Amino acid sequence: MIKILLLMVLGSQDPTAPTTACEIPSVKTVPVLRGRTYREPIQVLTIPGDKDSILVVERSGRILRAPLNHGTDELLLDLRGVVSTRNSEEGLLSVALHPRWKETGVCYVYKSLSKPRRTVLSRFTRPKESTVIDPESEEVLLTINQPYGNHNGGTVLFGPDHMLYLSVGDGGSANDPHGNGQDKSNLLGTIVRLDVSGATKDTPYLIPKDNPFLDQKDVRPEIWAFGLRNVWRMSFDPKTGELWAGDVGQNAWEEIDIIRRGGNYGWNLREGRHLFQSLEDEPKDLVDPVIEYGRGEGGSVTGGSVYRGSEYPSLDGVYIYGDYMSGRLWGACRDSTGAFHTKEITGSKRLFPSSFGTGPNGEILACVFSGPYQRSGQIVKVQPTE
Repeated sequence: MIKILLLMVLGSQDPTAPTTACEIPSVKTVPVLRGRTYREPIQVLTIPGDKDSILVVERSGRILRAPLNHGTDELLLDLRGVVSTRNSEEGLLSVALHPRWKETGVCYVYKSLSKPRRTVLSRFTRPKESTVIDPESEEVLLTINQPYGNHNGGTVLFGPDHMLYLSVGDGGSANDPHGNGQDKSNLLGTIVRLDVSGATKDTPYLIPKDNPFLDQKDVRPEIWAFGLRNVWRMSFDPKTGELWAGDVGQNAWEEIDIIRRGGNYGWNLREGRHLFQSLEDEPKDLVDPVIEYGRGEGGSVTGGSVYRGSEYPSLDGVYIYGDYMSGRLWGACRDSTGAFHTKEITGSKRLFPSSFGTGPNGEILACVFSGPYQRSGQIVKVQPTE
């Protein structure tokens, strides 16, 4: 039994090999915007060039600049009445500010729309003379038809390579009925990678020349990785450049993946490391998750962030993630052999995380609720108890 549990955490590493263990401290969560609550906050972000504020995104369609002192929130963009929120996994799903936000005023928005049901990746611009984003400036980059109202997926963010990445769910229902996870002819169940540096109105993005599936017949060249069910939150480690992703499971297993170029993460052939359905010619190069946990621990993983700030040295290199259904938090780290270890760090009170992000000084922030499917949420900081 002990060996089985170790294998769950360490993946392909030999659990009998000598290791230099990594340390995961106990943590607590502290409100960072005291007295302020938000209606279904689903993302919290650093604002490039702004040490005094953070960005808060609400599922209903609002994007807010929230001062870290006791100032008043500023509404940067209001898409209420535009986005579809009919189903609980639809709405304004993710926002990415351009790394040179103060200079360019450009942001990228991933949202659900209806009639027909679809998700759209768009670019918006803040006029130079304004502090807010012009809602009429929208330029559509991608439109993805969605067969169902769940598994819209969705994190949009810039990588250290200056490319724009987007996670897209498998299209929904249950069990991936259309086989989208293993179908590279569409963008469902994938991580997309785009070059937006030379974008024009006629060419909203370019395909990076090192994307893995260029010039392959019946394959979308935007795909960076595939075989994913519904990646809900992904983030880059600022030090290593690794892309960490939380992929929500179906019946039994939640997983954390490190996304590789061209990787096939197995859905819907596997759920986590476990057989979901068999094929005569199952691919031999499926990428296993680095961490998985079962239904006894939770039911909807929320991908987290790696701490690389300077305020809490004991957290350096620790990946903080959680589960929206159980309210549990975990820390994960990698020992000297490259093996992964994880430890529950929930604390005395469960807070149900919809998203993790970082603040201006690299601190780990989270959007949390008092229970699953609650409307009201707050922003907290994760910090060591000592």
